[in-house]
Amino acid sequence: MPEQTPTQRKATAKKAAATRKRNTATRSAKTAKSSAKATTTSAKTAAANATSAGNLTLDSVALQAQRAVLIPVGAALAARDAVVEATKPFTSRTSAEKELRKFERRGNTARNNVRREVKRTRTRVERELRQRRTDVRSRVGDVRGDLQKQVTEVQSNATSVARKVQEQVAAIA
Repeated sequence: MPEQTPTQRKATAKKAAATRKRNTATRSAKTAKSSAKATTTSAKTAAANATSAGNLTLDSVALQAQRAVLIPVGAALAARDAVVEATKPFTSRTSAEKELRKFERRGNTARNNVRREVKRTRTRVERELRQRRTDVRSRVGDVRGDLQKQVTEVQSNATSVARKVQEQVAAIA
């Protein structure tokens, strides 16, 4: 349950006090009926308690009604203050120019920051590209060397096999 505001606490306390007073008034009235001697004084006390209980109930209702009126008034005043603060720099030409220069400086700073960030990103991407290009060239060179070595081996193997075949053919013939 949300926490109560001080006004709500007061209203609740007054309602509770009014209930207690009404209960007290009711008990006093019952006691007055049973007591023949104190009938007149008890009736006066009960009447006084009932009246003050009615006053307390009326006070709590008045506080709630007052809150219902004061909340929108306060909200409207807060909105008015915000509008006044927002338009304050533009009430004279000099203050408006000063405010516009401030906005211009802020925009210039933001633009420069974006340019720096773009330049940093571009430099980083170019560096990564150069590194990858170097890696690819190195790998291509390694693969080319391996292929040449294998081709040479295959050629020498083919030559030796051809020689052996020629020797075998010559031996048969």
